[in-house]
Amino acid sequence: MTEDTHALAAMARLLSPHCRVTRMSDGALIADWKRTRFLGMAAADVRKLAEGSPEERAELLGALRSAGCATGRPAPRSDPVIGTWLRGVDLLIRTAGFGRVLRLLALAAPGYTRADTPSADEVARLKQAVLTQSRGSWLVNGDCKSEAVTAFVLLRRSGLEAVLHVGVREHPFAMHAWTESAGLCIPDSDPRGHAFASVLAVGCWGR
Repeated sequence: MTEDTHALAAMARLLSPHCRVTRMSDGALIADWKRTRFLGMAAADVRKLAEGSPEERAELLGALRSAGCATGRPAPRSDPVIGTWLRGVDLLIRTAGFGRVLRLLALAAPGYTRADTPSADEVARLKQAVLTQSRGSWLVNGDCKSEAVTAFVLLRRSGLEAVLHVGVREHPFAMHAWTESAGLCIPDSDPRGHAFASVLAVGCWGR
């Protein structure tokens, strides 16, 4: 995939469902079928929207939103919805195995990011909800794998940067999983003060 194609693909994911983007010789053309109008974007701006700084991306996305061509922030998920995800992920891990679930993540967690960066408060709210739902479920019961996968999928489906880690420690031997985003870990990367070295990191596909 060329750089321009990657940029157009990333841009298409940010547009409203009624908008389509087409490559032009000097940039891109956005067709807004809801309002029956067309908007042009320079090639440099298309690349900035896909790979520019957070400030550049936020400014361009704001312009698209003002024009009615881009969606806003996804609505925050409620605790019951997070609990449903947790139980579903836990059941999938128990039946299919953790390794297979990791290989399936590309289907459930899209490899693109929102134009604005995740805030610590946003991730902290998700962390609190995931941990509360996990500890209150007799099925999940604080399983780090289920918590990490659930957090990773929900963050990525909201378009936020996230990296899922699988770590080990030697003495005594143990394994642990956690998802990192905005400098926070869900669950904690060093539970009970035990440090785990990351041996596998699952991040953005295509990057």
